[in-house]
Amino acid sequence: MSKYYATIGLEMHCEVSETNSKVFSSAKNSYESTPNCNVSPVDMAFPGILPVVNKECVKMAIMMSSILNARIPEYMYFERKNYYYPDLPKGFQLTQNPPEDCVGNGGYIDVEREDGSVFRVDIDNLHLEEDAASLDHFYSTSLIDYNRAGVPLLELVTKPCLHSADDAVSFLETIRSIYQYCGISEADSKKGQIRCDVNVSVSPDPNTLGVKVEMKNVNSFSGVRDAINYEIERQSEALDNGTYEREVEQETRRWDEESAQTIRMRSKVDALDYKYFVEPNIPKYKIEESWVEEIKKSIPELPMQRKEKYIEKYGLSDYDAKILIKEKSVSDYFEKCIEIGIDSKQAANWITVQIMGYINKNNLTINDIYLTPELLKQLIDNITNGTISSKQAKDIFFKVLEEEKEPKAFISKDNAQISDKDELSKIIDEILANNTNQVEQYKSGKDNLFDYFVGQVMKNTRGKANPVITKEILKEKLI
Repeated sequence: MSKYYATIGLEMHCEVSETNSKVFSSAKNSYESTPNCNVSPVDMAFPGILPVVNKECVKMAIMMSSILNARIPEYMYFERKNYYYPDLPKGFQLTQNPPEDCVGNGGYIDVEREDGSVFRVDIDNLHLEEDAASLDHFYSTSLIDYNRAGVPLLELVTKPCLHSADDAVSFLETIRSIYQYCGISEADSKKGQIRCDVNVSVSPDPNTLGVKVEMKNVNSFSGVRDAINYEIERQSEALDNGTYEREVEQETRRWDEESAQTIRMRSKVDALDYKYFVEPNIPKYKIEESWVEEIKKSIPELPMQRKEKYIEKYGLSDYDAKILIKEKSVSDYFEKCIEIGIDSKQAANWITVQIMGYINKNNLTINDIYLTPELLKQLIDNITNGTISSKQAKDIFFKVLEEEKEPKAFISKDNAQISDKDELSKIIDEILANNTNQVEQYKSGKDNLFDYFVGQVMKNTRGKANPVITKEILKEKLI
């Protein structure tokens, strides 16, 4: 454990993916692999164009602000953040300037750790802005894709109130889940829809902040964890060596995954250098209280609410409930299972063990697999009515996924479980008659021979005997 006190602040950027058009233009808001196919004159900053605010984007921003317990302003406006980058055709970014009237000001959210303890993260602001284009760098040139230019972007800025990499990642995972549950964004890092700037400082005094170092555009949560831990160690070593003032300065660095270290990019630019001023082409407009209340009422069931329901209503363990709510698609799959009549504990067991194991191993999502809730019910029903055993069901489960056929395609009379009591009784009578010595020993007190008889029945039926019914019949006959 470090003898120094680390302080962490996060700036989480998430693209609003669930709108038809971009935030200030009518261009399609959609992830595309084909470059420069979702572009309008507004995105390219052609002369004479005028931006128009997408109301749906504002609605989603207000919804998120409400969830974060933030203050929503009476009036909303945008500002120009001036700096030159090749991925910003206008030469400025349309955004909101904290600590002025962003769409969400202040606030907090409570986050649960893996061990079940809860901590609070204080929010500085949430603001709505446009994303820049994306750059693809090659050996001797760089190419620009303007599909991303103008895509609505929510930037969530925390106070410097986090003190470990694990807490930082728990917060990010919680916020990503909320974006997904609310239908604000897919929040898919593989599509570049979510990224994070990380601010880290280290100090020997918990009441004093050290020099803030920013790491830009970390694209994965594992990267955030590694970057924070590396930077804490780097700054701590500088304190140990007495070189902190010389080696640690306010700067911007980047996380390099290949070398597993942060690399200096530039000295840190202050807000003053961006020369913010109010965007003249978008008039300040009033956010009606009645609209805010309407948006608050439309907030869907959030992850922690579903978790509470799964534990209290369906009797699931805290562990299973936590796994089910982590991804909205998994939680929706479970909800559908309940809706069509699958027992909640059976559904949870199959999802958390078999299905999650399969999709994690194969790097898939639950929406990618062939086994729908309806097909899972078909499989479970055949276990319940004794047609197949649990072991057989697991074998069929993999065949369904690999061959993309319904479970019933793999269930026949030849491989069906024997559950007929009369048929099993005849088989057991024959086995007991052929093992009279073992029967006498069992009745004399050798109780461990019971498993021997069960094994003989399984061997005789090539594993098809229903084990529950087999044990019931054996207990009756061995009295």
